[in-house]
Amino acid sequence: MNILRTRNSAGFTLVEIMIVVAIIALLASIAVPNFLRARKRSQATRIINDLRMIDSAVDQYAIENNKAGGVVVPWAGIQSYLKNGSTLYNSNGTDMLTGTYGTFTVDSIPKLSKATFDKLSDVAPASFWSPFY
Repeated sequence: MNILRTRNSAGFTLVEIMIVVAIIALLASIAVPNFLRARKRSQATRIINDLRMIDSAVDQYAIENNKAGGVVVPWAGIQSYLKNGSTLYNSNGTDMLTGTYGTFTVDSIPKLSKATFDKLSDVAPASFWSPFY
């Protein structure tokens, strides 16, 4: 009795697998730089929002404590007007890239550190930071 064996090819060839890997690598090479840029842009947005909250906290501190313009406000005074336990509350006056905001004075806008600006200037130019830079 003769049994015919047919050869069924199930699976993928090496060339097909290599084409799929090449397509995935091409998509990754497009997506990764865009992801990194979006991440840096979100860091810049968070820092500018922190600066806005600090500015508001300094103003509230000055109003409630009858402080005149030009008075230096300690970080402990600002913390009283920030949400307890928040990242900004626990930051001790530094941004997320470890740049310090400097001194906080009544009637002056808190400034972005030059080190932080240099790290984020490719995604957030000087016009983005106005009036905090």
